[in-house]
Amino acid sequence: MFIVGGLRAISCAAANNLSNTEGVLLKNYEALKNKLFKDGLFNEENKQKLPSLPKHIAVITSPNGAVIEDIRNVLTRRSPLISVSLIPSLVQGEGSVQSLRRALVNAKDLNKQKNIDTVIIARGGGSLEDLWSFNSEELARDIFDFDLPVISAIGHETDFTISDFVADLRAPTPSSAAELASTSLEDILNSLKRVEDKFDNSFQRKLEQRFVALDHLEN
Repeated sequence: MFIVGGLRAISCAAANNLSNTEGVLLKNYEALKNKLFKDGLFNEENKQKLPSLPKHIAVITSPNGAVIEDIRNVLTRRSPLISVSLIPSLVQGEGSVQSLRRALVNAKDLNKQKNIDTVIIARGGGSLEDLWSFNSEELARDIFDFDLPVISAIGHETDFTISDFVADLRAPTPSSAAELASTSLEDILNSLKRVEDKFDNSFQRKLEQRFVALDHLEN
């Protein structure tokens, strides 16, 4: 009975500590969110528009795991002509904020060599602590000042980080980010077909008008 009660007491203490930790993190999160909001970093007029037909997308994420593969699979299916460059970074734990900031610098350098149209910053789901690197003020300001459009795709649909608010677009999941960053080849071909049909119809009408005018002249 003592052992069971002791384990139960330890579990309760651990739960209380976890709750206290999350409470502190949430308080810091709201404070930074309010600060950056007042500084104008969330303003819609500062958001860059995504290119409609991107040729090159850079992805900042962990080289391990499913995120980069999910993004590549979606882009391959939708827009197989888009080039994808992985810029590896830590996405959790000690040193991850510095790693993410360095990855943005690497993206700038890559853009000088090979033009990049859009940058996706992504990681899979996790706890508040797992995603905490994306609540860094330094990282937020780097994203805000970035020269290229940035899509933030952190965690699951219900997860929100500071990076989501300062990015040019927030995607609910990494796979969604790939869809938002691209235009499907099928949609492009359908648009071209509509333009072609419109041109054919216009040409046909003008041709018929010319024939009618010619008949009037002959009569």
